Amino acid sequence: MSCLRKYYCRAFSYIQSRSSYSRSLNRDKTNQATEIERRARALRVLDIISSKSCGGSNRQNHLGIVKEFLQTDSRQFKDQAISEGFDLSRTKNRISSVLEQVLLEDSSSIQQRDGWSFDAYGLSSAVSSCGSNRDFRSGSGFHCVALKCGFTSDVYVGSSLVVLYRGSGDLDDAHKVFEEMPEKNVVSWTAMISGFAQEWRVDICLNLYSKMRNSRSFPNDYTFTALLSACTGSGALGQGRSVHCQTLQMGFKSYLHISNALISMYCKCGDLKDAFCIFDQFSNKDVVSWNSMIAGYAQHGLASQAIELFEVMMLKSGTKPDAITYLGVLSSCRHAGLVKEGRKVFDSMEEHGLKPELSHYSCLVDLLGRFGLLQEALELIENMPMEPNPVIWGSLLFSCRVHGDVWTGIRAAEERLMLEPECAATHVQLANLYASVRYWKEAAIVRKVMKDKGLRTNPGCSWIEINNDVFMFKAEDGSNCRLPEIVHVLHCLVDHMDFPLI
Repeated sequence: MSCLRKYYCRAFSYIQSRSSYSRSLNRDKTNQATEIERRARALRVLDIISSKSCGGSNRQNHLGIVKEFLQTDSRQFKDQAISEGFDLSRTKNRISSVLEQVLLEDSSSIQQRDGWSFDAYGLSSAVSSCGSNRDFRSGSGFHCVALKCGFTSDVYVGSSLVVLYRGSGDLDDAHKVFEEMPEKNVVSWTAMISGFAQEWRVDICLNLYSKMRNSRSFPNDYTFTALLSACTGSGALGQGRSVHCQTLQMGFKSYLHISNALISMYCKCGDLKDAFCIFDQFSNKDVVSWNSMIAGYAQHGLASQAIELFEVMMLKSGTKPDAITYLGVLSSCRHAGLVKEGRKVFDSMEEHGLKPELSHYSCLVDLLGRFGLLQEALELIENMPMEPNPVIWGSLLFSCRVHGDVWTGIRAAEERLMLEPECAATHVQLANLYASVRYWKEAAIVRKVMKDKGLRTNPGCSWIEINNDVFMFKAEDGSNCRLPEIVHVLHCLVDHMDFPLI
């Protein structure tokens, strides 16, 4: 560690000794740290990024906790009833303390004490309250109580447990509970579809929906919202159109949140024409409707349409824009490089009673950085009323690499590594920044730190939809069974592009 630190200091001195580069850097001397401060910061960063993280997560599987509960004496749950109107906030300490004791004690040493008895409605309310308060450990304890008291076959208890485990992120456990339910209602079906929708597993969502239609349960508006969310996340336009048809057939055309979900789905999948058609035909628009359409234009680089729609919203709609509205407009300006318009939109927020949040500052910093106004972007970060996050420093770092501003880039990389010492992307960008100005030794130091810590960047991912099937591709991934066909087509395209036009 000490050797690496000394070498890093020598490397830093080596950078500063480059007289050919120092003239251009001295112009920003007043905005940069002194040599001593730079070295001190570099050592602090080195201490952070060179320290290895120790220990892994000890989070237990929730069904494993239930298994521990099942090994205890069932006689403790017998006298005190929990009513249907169970309120975890009032009884949390008492409930949690008993469940903690059961978790920690050995089944042979648990002493006889007053327990509880439950009815199905009270137990369902208790599980729901645990889920709402994100007290998943206690919720797992009530799952055990349901198993001991024979309430797992109750549809309301089962639905509450599915929602609980889905909310905790244990989707596999939620699915196990769901599959074991002898009877399912619209809540359990929708909760399960919503869980898989959050992971963009659209095929599973549609399969569950098909099974739901064949059961005695009928989908509601929240079911279709979850299905559209899955199509939105996975870019499955064909399946999204099918869900759209289902909403029309089942009479959900006039539901505002379904229309908003459809606008978002069509925008994310690239069909802005159909998105605007739904947006334009719906008379009862709310701020979410406007935000979804503006964000759709921004995503596809149509800044003029986004700004025009924003102006219509401000002047004619009677709907007051919120922070998300301004974020969408700023994002469109960022993609199109409209610095003047972006500044104007940002400054107008306070005029309309909205204080810019961290995300708005991040958009403006990225806009200024892309346009090459790096010192203005740095001053904006330093004068923000809140502490910058790693995303803002990462955005500035990327812009510095593009425009070749080494020292500002180093500052941005150091600040981000102070906040995220395990970020592989920051190490890579910093190494590339050094390499772009032929500082090979410094780039080697950063890459050595990455190697020593085992840091690797996440591979890029893209997908394409063909005949309602979504094909996903990852960088350096050769697992696709149709890879030879894909490579052959790519070679044909390359040959076609290289063929001289007459």
